[in-house]
Amino acid sequence: MTSTAEAVVSPSRTRSFHSLTVADVEKLCDDAVAVRFEVPADLAADYDFRPGQSLTLRRFVDGVEHRRSYSICAPTGAAPRIGVREVADGLFSSWLVRDVRSGDRIDVAPPAGSFVADAAAGGRHVLIAAGSGITPMLSIAASVLDNPDAQVILLYGNRRTRSVMFAEEIADLKDRFGARFEVIHVLSREPREVELFSGRLDADRLRTILDTLVPIPDIDHFWLCGPYGMVTDARDALSVRGVAGDQVHFELFYVDDVPPPQETHREPGVTGPSSDVTIVLDGRSVSGRLSREVSILDAGEQLRSDLPFACKGGVCGTCRAMVTLGEVDMRRNYALENSEVADGFVLTCQTFPVSDSVTVDFDA
Repeated sequence: MTSTAEAVVSPSRTRSFHSLTVADVEKLCDDAVAVRFEVPADLAADYDFRPGQSLTLRRFVDGVEHRRSYSICAPTGAAPRIGVREVADGLFSSWLVRDVRSGDRIDVAPPAGSFVADAAAGGRHVLIAAGSGITPMLSIAASVLDNPDAQVILLYGNRRTRSVMFAEEIADLKDRFGARFEVIHVLSREPREVELFSGRLDADRLRTILDTLVPIPDIDHFWLCGPYGMVTDARDALSVRGVAGDQVHFELFYVDDVPPPQETHREPGVTGPSSDVTIVLDGRSVSGRLSREVSILDAGEQLRSDLPFACKGGVCGTCRAMVTLGEVDMRRNYALENSEVADGFVLTCQTFPVSDSVTVDFDA
């Protein structure tokens, strides 16, 4: 899931999972819920989040650990809450939507991610989302609009009215902030009075909406969250219209054309080409000789079992770290902006050592 170039996890914040109590589960539509967590007072600082960040959840099924990352859909200062839409055969999503109840306990890691907005900065923001991509946008919109100088335009694509997540909360924000919050719903399988808002939120429709309804020169930040195709189409359309790269922030919740991460078979010891790799996490460094044929994340788990990750597919950005020494090869990136990569950040699940010595810093 999603980014700005600003690191948002400090070395002092623990990355350990904590068992949190589910405060409530709210049904949003037929296949989606919002899950809110209770945070005990002694962990309040650890779970203080910024708009756009996500939570990684953990569960064990038949003795096997599984993790998933879900964006926070609450305004800053509120209890952390995630939005979940069920996907077919979803190990996590079906469980959260169908089975989890108030009072249950779930392993949750502290907030992470660099797809964050500065709630105090004001400015004009355009949020472009599809489906469950609304989740971080709800947090961003509710948080930035608390600044009386902020304005937000939300462009939100769905199939039908009944599949719109957080429809009531979006309407409440509109009632609360009036002209400072403009909402455009686009439905692909339900006709709307305005033809422009009926159909898929594809490249042609995005270009038309941007040209006719969005005052692009006056916008300070564009925030994109949705499937790979929509995010790519929106980024291309904005680039052609002269929007600077550092004004466009994106996060993916699904990538259609990316296969699942390859399974790696680990033998005891290291054979073949290898590098001396140092890993910095939570202020502590560990070093070891790791294979160049295995990602730094997968191989590094032999040195530190608590390395942060969720998807291992280059999408969520949970395993983000900075390379402070040496040369590496990042083979897939759907989470980091160009500015982050230029600053030396990588997705360790997709990054392989190249030079004899490499240091990656998860605290950067």
